[in-house]
Amino acid sequence: AKAAEKTVIVAVNKCDLPGADPTRAKTQLMEEGLTPTDFGGDIETVEVSAMTGQGMDELIELMALQAEVLELKANPDANARAAVVEAKVQAGKGPTATAIVVTGTLKIGAPFICGPFAGKVKGLLNEYGQPVKEAGPSTPVEILGFAELPNVGDEVVGMDSERAAKKLSEERQEELRKNRLTRPKKSRMEDLLAFVGEGDAKAKLNIILKTDVQGSVGAITGAIADITSDKVEAAFINAGAGAISERDILLASSSDAVVLGFNVKVESNAVKAARREGVQIKLYSIVYELIDQVRDCLLYTSPSPRDFKYDLVCRLLLEKGGGGGG
Repeated sequence: AKAAEKTVIVAVNKCDLPGADPTRAKTQLMEEGLTPTDFGGDIETVEVSAMTGQGMDELIELMALQAEVLELKANPDANARAAVVEAKVQAGKGPTATAIVVTGTLKIGAPFICGPFAGKVKGLLNEYGQPVKEAGPSTPVEILGFAELPNVGDEVVGMDSERAAKKLSEERQEELRKNRLTRPKKSRMEDLLAFVGEGDAKAKLNIILKTDVQGSVGAITGAIADITSDKVEAAFINAGAGAISERDILLASSSDAVVLGFNVKVESNAVKAARREGVQIKLYSIVYELIDQVRDCLLYTSPSPRDFKYDLVCRLLLEKGGGGGG
């Protein structure tokens, strides 16, 4: 949400429990850069309980107020669009998706496109599992009629006809096949060296850092923050201790970042995701090598042969599925 610069409202759950400590949860939010209004920040928080319903009315009122302030509106007569929040295959129903209608009105029998696949609404179920004929803006609904299981985050878009939906589906599938043949172009540290020579625009190096221990995080981020450059700016999207996971790769893909690892391993799922998303992973076992190469990038000087050789070794390890930190 931070990377997408979206408005955040935090529901602090399980506040009905005897040992609940909402203040501790709010303090942890501050560690992630989200300062609650209680502490002088701009992040709205509500203490709730999913079991008892405590605070739910206040949460809904707060969301409605934010929607009014941000002037969020939807046209029920527009072309139907819904965001998929959950998807699964159910016996007797096939692929289904729980979605929230963003705009327009979704009706039974309406053709649609979702991702690269076309479909037709065969049934709609409300939050109580009851069948409904249509769903308007902001309505959560379970949709039946998908040709294939959609991905969370995909958008269901209403089409004028089944023919138009199938034609668009074929075009999208053909585009996917072409994309599989060419790896997606993502940020690479070396690419910035060419970028800085073009115009006066300031390049930005987004970094996701994973280290063996938490103490190394502060030391490395502090050393990189001390590097000043007129052409390249470093920004940490995430920094923490632990192995490089698939979640790190997906975050790097969405924020166009490189992943730097110090004395850590790369999980097998992360290796596959990095290949699929075209995300650059650079592994180090000596801290000054990591800092030196980032410095070379920020100061737009050519990395030393040692750095390129080390990077090549890391790539070969990843391609062989090793993912080792050394």
